[in-house]
Amino acid sequence: MADRGEQKGLLNASPIPLYLQLADIFRYRIERQIWAEGSMLPSIEVLMKEFSVSRVTVRQALQLLSRSGLIQVQRGIGTLVLKGTTRHSPVKMETTLDAMVEAYRGDKPVVTNISDSSAPLCLTESDGIPAQSYHHLRRVHARDGVKYCVISIYLEKKLFKKAEKRFRNEIILPVLMSQDITVAQAKQSITISKADLEVSRLLDLPLGDPIANVRRVLVDPDKNIIYVAEATYRGDYIHLEMDLKA
Repeated sequence: MADRGEQKGLLNASPIPLYLQLADIFRYRIERQIWAEGSMLPSIEVLMKEFSVSRVTVRQALQLLSRSGLIQVQRGIGTLVLKGTTRHSPVKMETTLDAMVEAYRGDKPVVTNISDSSAPLCLTESDGIPAQSYHHLRRVHARDGVKYCVISIYLEKKLFKKAEKRFRNEIILPVLMSQDITVAQAKQSITISKADLEVSRLLDLPLGDPIANVRRVLVDPDKNIIYVAEATYRGDYIHLEMDLKA
């Protein structure tokens, strides 16, 4: 195991293992083409000195990136960068409800239901007034063959029954907005985290890869909560852009 006493340089004393912190730095350099595709990484000895870590820590970080397909460790030769930033079709995190609906309209990702049941929902007072019951759908979304999102959606039960077949088989937000409803308030929050065991399994990600947790809440004019979505996106599929002068 890596020595937890290694706390110098860019690494810190957080609970996150040092090799995961180091892998994040390596990944950043590859994505920004500081280490370009087709180039060789600095030697293990150079990386040990730069980050004040042990050989074991560097090797653990390199193994993680190797499993991601970013690098190839060649014994006796060095470590080769296999690919730079992968060009995905990003999921744009829109800042208005209308724009978000339009962004998903016509999208036809593969939808894999991993849960379809009534389930309890955690709400706060600031969210609004809870409905009597919700229908819960938990899914994995994929685009161009890549799983990019795990999402739990809670729909007010009566609304769900109005278009049950469509809700089960299509992207839910555009279907919801096609119904005869009025959304008085829509809130979205985004937090950055790292993939745990379940998320890494569902999205085919290495443990500890960056992810974005997104929570959306829609309420009607009477402040009744009609829709809640709790989604986890691959970090390399998220694109957030805001006009700061709008």
